[in-house]
Amino acid sequence: MLKKKKFNELIRSKRFLRIAVIIGLSSILLIFLTSHLDLKLFEKQPEAEAYSEQLKSRLLEIVSQIDGVGEVKVFLTMDNSGENVYLSNSDTKTKSIEPTVRGVVIVCSGGDNPVVVDRVLGAVTRSLSISSDRVYITKLDDQNTVVTE
Repeated sequence: MLKKKKFNELIRSKRFLRIAVIIGLSSILLIFLTSHLDLKLFEKQPEAEAYSEQLKSRLLEIVSQIDGVGEVKVFLTMDNSGENVYLSNSDTKTKSIEPTVRGVVIVCSGGDNPVVVDRVLGAVTRSLSISSDRVYITKLDDQNTVVTE
């Protein structure tokens, strides 16, 4: 009963009231600030996205050098975002596993030429170590819109 009486006195004291008000106002201010700040400005670009952009850039560079390709656009999809796994019998050393390529779409001016398509397909499958069923190559028309077949 004595503890309950001291607790009630503490709650009714001015010092406790001031601390409670400060904590409450700080919480409201923090909620207000986080809802109005664009926190994405402070985030680093995810490693998987950077890896995907790097692959896309390198692929675009390689494919654009193939004779007859002409203008090229590349679209890449990834299977996962990558991960870090612990090495066997270790709790501190990790190995980074990069995301895997799910599919590639190549749209190019020479996409209607079977020889060009074959060369591009070979370059993409070998450079990314993926099967040909994960690659689609089509022609880019003169108005820069994709022609569907």
